[in-house]
Parts: sequence; C-alpha cells; structure tokens
Amino acid sequence: MHKGRKLDISIIIPIIIFFIISITSIYSAMTYLSPDNGNLVLKQIIWYIIGIGLIIVLFKLKNDYLYRNAWFLYIIGNILLLSLLLFAPEINNSKCWFVIPYIGSFQPSEFMKIFIMLILGVMISNFRDNTDHPSTREEAIFIIKTLAVVLIPSVLTFLEPDTGSVMIYFIIYFCMMFTSGIRLRWFLILAIILFIVLSLVLGCYFFAEDLFVNIFGTDLYYRFDRILDWQNGSGLQLENALAAIGSAGVFGHGFNNTPIYFPESGTDFIFAVFASNFGLLGAIILICTIIWFDIRLINMATKKIASRDKFVLAGIIGMLMFQQVQNIGMTVGLLPITGITLPFISYGGSSLLSYLILVGIILNISNEKEREYNI
Repeated sequence: MHKGRKLDISIIIPIIIFFIISITSIYSAMTYLSPDNGNLVLKQIIWYIIGIGLIIVLFKLKNDYLYRNAWFLYIIGNILLLSLLLFAPEINNSKCWFVIPYIGSFQPSEFMKIFIMLILGVMISNFRDNTDHPSTREEAIFIIKTLAVVLIPSVLTFLEPDTGSVMIYFIIYFCMMFTSGIRLRWFLILAIILFIVLSLVLGCYFFAEDLFVNIFGTDLYYRFDRILDWQNGSGLQLENALAAIGSAGVFGHGFNNTPIYFPESGTDFIFAVFASNFGLLGAIILICTIIWFDIRLINMATKKIASRDKFVLAGIIGMLMFQQVQNIGMTVGLLPITGITLPFISYGGSSLLSYLILVGIILNISNEKEREYNI
C-alpha cells in the first residue's frame, strides 16, 4: 500500500460490525426463504470479499481517477439502464436486473447512484472554481444542466420500475446542490413546484381514479396503495414484522429464532429479523453503530478537504441517512413501505458492492492531508 496512506479505523470498525450483523440476520432470514435462493449467507460473504477487493483497488487508484472518468462512467451507467428496458428479463413485473448465469443478478441502478455523485461533484466543483460570484442567470443555467444529468437516469430507472432508486437519485442531488453554495431561493421555488405537482397527483388519485390510471398506469396506482397500507397499519408484511419486533422484548427470541414469517425478510425487512432475534438491546447496538458511522462522515465533511470530495461526501451522507431512516422507519410502521434496503445489512450483491465502493471513496478522502482549498 502507498507509503504514508493508512486505513481509517473509525470507518473500518463500523463496517466490520455491519458485516457481522448482516451475516447473522441473513442466516436467520433463510428459515422462511425458498431453498431455490441458494445459500444467501455464503453469497453475502463472497460479495463482502469482492467489495474489500474493490476498496483496495480504489485505495491505490485514488479518487482523482474516478473524477477524471466520471463522464465515461455516467454514460456507461445510462447505457446499462437503457439496456435493461430493452433486453433484461422481467422479474416480479420489473426489469431492474440483468441475470448472470451461475453468479446472480446485477442491478445497474445501484451503481448509477455513485456515478451521479461523481459527475455532480465534478460539475459543482468546476462551477464554483469558474464563477466567483455567479449571477442568477448563471445559477439557473447550472441548475438546468445538473438537473438534466439526474433526470436522464431517473426516467430510465422509473420505467423499470424502481421508484426507490429514483427517490435516492434526487436525495443525492438535493444534498449536493444544497452544499454547492447556490442561492436558497432556488430551493424555495423547487419546494413550491413539488407541492403543486404532488397536490395535483394526489388529488387525481383520490378523486379521479380512472383518470389517474389512464395517465400514470396501474403500477403507480399500486405504489400509492402501498402507502395507504402504511397509513392504515395494514398489510401482511408490516403486521408480521411489527409482531416479530414487538414480541422480542429486551433480549429477543435468540439467534436464528424469527417467530413469524414476513415477505422480503432478507432484504427490505432485515431490521425486523435482527430486532426479533436480539431484541431492543440488539436494535440499539445497530442504531448506535449507524449513528457512529454517519457522525464520522459528517465530521470528515466539515474538514478542509477538496471541494469535489466535500460535495461527494454530502451526497453519500444524504443517501445513507435517507436509506437508514426510511428502511428502519418503514419496518416499524412510521414511514411508507418503499422497498429501500438497509445499507451494508440487507442481502444484495449489487447494493453491497456499491456501498463498499463508497467506503473506498470515503477512505481515500480521509487520507487527504488537510490543506487550504477554495471551498
């Protein structure tokens, strides 16, 4: 490894804890999963090992290599998303994955999140460097350009359909743009526009169902129904997950002793599996580890680091915190069920590899010496 570069233990230790929690939870979840899925624990371990290999590669390449190739990666990502719509098999009424024989499935939208962070980091940094005091017109043009960069993969991903990933694209966008230094009036304008659009869509859904289906299709109508399931506290998935968590007590039912079946136990509802096995104490340990990891990233972002790194960190922090809050919140009935997984814990090769790539980027940032930048 390059002389003078070292691994940040405050980043590595939470990842090790996440790995242990992930493996034990997936093992417990396999009780109710079909044998056709194979040994998910072994697969998750293999994905972690591959991810560690990617971290080592990124640690040697450094982030500058990614920034130089950001546009290339972004274009490749969009080509993969388009190829999904054209050639991928339909799985569970979605075209979200390429199926690779003997290996598993590959989900391009997971890596598109990284590509969006990289390209926005480059664009925002270049804009800041080239315009000391941007006019309103210059900011408007810049916003249109960056928004177009996010809208292209968002449309392709929405058509799969994968609403959860689209939400994350825009969370990344807003977090990075908020730290870019543009005038706050743009966020107020955007909030007003979103409020008007959502009001029209919801009004159509509640008062003109036939028109809603004709315009948006039955798939989006079904997604709204899932939100209503959350509001009503109904649905097999949520009810059984709440029963498993609620009956666990302080110490839980014990390892590999999930008392009741609920769908997506190894992915979307992995928190319910862990909490039912290890109770309130286990849940507190997991949540404290998540908070520890997030605070470390926030502290890193407040240091004097390169502007591109600062903007990318903002995107990473926004994405991770949104997914953590959304996943745990939907599991305990506080937020809508959106199909968003818990980072580093839920089973999934593509998602896990994407998170570990981000860890490689984070470790590179933590190794940057503190020096003055125009930020």
